Amino acid sequence: MDGFGDTLRLHRKAAGWSLRKFAELTAYDFGYLGQIERGDRPTNPAVVAAYDRALSAGGALETAYGSKQAGDKDVRRRSVLQAMGALAAVPAVDRLAGWEALRHGLGAAVDVDFDEWTEIVADYGRGYYRQPHDQLMAQLGRDLAVLQHQIAAAHEHHRPLLLRAAGRLSVIVALSLNACGQTVLAGRWRASAKRIADESGDADTRVLSRAWDVVNGCYDGRAPTTVIALADQVLPLSDCTPSAATCGLLAGRAQALSLGGRHAEAVACVRALADQMEELPATVTADVESLWGWPEHRLRHTESWVYAHAGDQHASEAAQQRALELYPPSQQRLRTQVQLHQAAALCRSGHIPDGLRLAADLLDQLPAEQHNELVRAVARQVAAAVPDAERHRPVYGELVDRVRV
Repeated sequence: MDGFGDTLRLHRKAAGWSLRKFAELTAYDFGYLGQIERGDRPTNPAVVAAYDRALSAGGALETAYGSKQAGDKDVRRRSVLQAMGALAAVPAVDRLAGWEALRHGLGAAVDVDFDEWTEIVADYGRGYYRQPHDQLMAQLGRDLAVLQHQIAAAHEHHRPLLLRAAGRLSVIVALSLNACGQTVLAGRWRASAKRIADESGDADTRVLSRAWDVVNGCYDGRAPTTVIALADQVLPLSDCTPSAATCGLLAGRAQALSLGGRHAEAVACVRALADQMEELPATVTADVESLWGWPEHRLRHTESWVYAHAGDQHASEAAQQRALELYPPSQQRLRTQVQLHQAAALCRSGHIPDGLRLAADLLDQLPAEQHNELVRAVARQVAAAVPDAERHRPVYGELVDRVRV
């Protein structure tokens, strides 16, 4: 047979369509299309045209089929490159159902190419803290749609590079969904990020995808014991090599230990984090604006969390002051989270009115577009630090109402 059915199958799967649903879309029998995709029947121009229309390939598949008939051996890759213009025009994926379909499409994709994605991933690392959520997600939707199709057509030796990019971009999707309270979908994207990272074979990406899963677990309502167990499973993957990913893993583990009341272990973990950070390359510690770096303010943020939960007010205040000195203006939300640690520490030390007023003022001062589930999760820790006997205060009730799930 002509072998073009494999190209059609890869494009269909990359777009997230099952064979049965796609057959309904094209008005062909799904058994007939299955035979073509497997190579049991020859492809014909009418079927190729139907695939091209349904996948919005802009004539690229028809052109590729013509090239295949003319003897072009690199037709799969050429078809994807020709389709890039049409794919880049795919409408922004802004509905949750659309993100779920896109996640399935990524999981179905195989093979990849394009070293440009290294810089694209770096750009998203910087944009995560700077771009509005909706804008970031719209751009991610378009780029991941293109990446799916590149994965579907690339040669084997290019595969690890773009799977690495897909894994890291999936981490950003998971983080963004978690921040807006979509914890179920975020969990699915975290699982996909880990699976894609594993497929890439890149050790740092494997650790990174799991490190952010651990960090998310400190905010999304999972039991601390579950998050600690996850962190302990991932530690052997780090191979004791310092990186931003391994530092993130230790930070998340320290925070989870604090939530679990294991304060001595949390303090020991944050000290191990400080030691490991000293071994990081300067390029990593100097990357203060990116999700992928590990600057000093992240260490101080983690110390603030751990020492505040442990009741060490002096150490937590020192960490908070240093973090606030270091945070860039673009990370106002994280500055607020550190100050909320201080409010919780005040409540734990018996200064209930002061802690509650500080929390209320911080939430009032933070711009509305910066309020997300991560801020609310930390503010709920302030409310949780108030003893039962003090919860009659109106300011306590107001805080609880503002951060209710």
